[in-house]
Amino acid sequence: MKRELKKQIKQDELLTGFGQALRFLAAHREEARVTGIVVVVVGALAGGLLYLQARRTREARQALAEALEVYHAPVQAELPPGSPTPAGSVYATPQEKLAKAAAAFDGVERKFGSQPAGLTAAYYAALCRLELGSAAEAEKALASLAARHDADRLEPALARLALADLYRRTGQVEKAVDAYRRASEDASLPLPRDHALMSLAALLEEVGRLADARLAYQRLVAEFPGSVYAADARSRAEYLATAG
Repeated sequence: MKRELKKQIKQDELLTGFGQALRFLAAHREEARVTGIVVVVVGALAGGLLYLQARRTREARQALAEALEVYHAPVQAELPPGSPTPAGSVYATPQEKLAKAAAAFDGVERKFGSQPAGLTAAYYAALCRLELGSAAEAEKALASLAARHDADRLEPALARLALADLYRRTGQVEKAVDAYRRASEDASLPLPRDHALMSLAALLEEVGRLADARLAYQRLVAEFPGSVYAADARSRAEYLATAG
């Protein structure tokens, strides 16, 4: 009996709640209508925004993929004699290919600069300019990328290493040494630090700073014993120990 009474009370409370809601809607019919319209409009706008964002992301990825296709396309002179012509574009010279790729990457960056694809395009455009001999332009672009703090993106870290390589190639030894050293000591770097350390050791050996080079090789062996560079680093460290 008590159970049925409790059940009846709950049903009465539910009906009372429905009744109160209906009376409120009847008394505030216009406000409810406006609120409903607002909710529908906001929902439609949110859905439309998500759709546009998804479409723009797809467009950005497609544009980047097309630019990368140019960047990785073969050059006629690099093909083995008598080999069949590969599908897609084949460029007469590396310069022709890189110039077209740089222009394509620039287009992606301009149009989709706020997208991850735009950041990737900026990095590859800088690499193209470096290979084309436009070191000043490449350095400016890589320095801008390296200064970014996008924790979820690899491009800033890649730019730091590319910038160190640029300094090395253009004879800016102290800048290159500093860039490699900072990269090798940065535990937050989302790239293998042993590569930066090996590059540092090789550069120091290259410019005749043999004692520093030996220390860098030894550090690589000690800190990264499982590295693919460990055997070479150990061999170079042993050689420099007897050479100097």
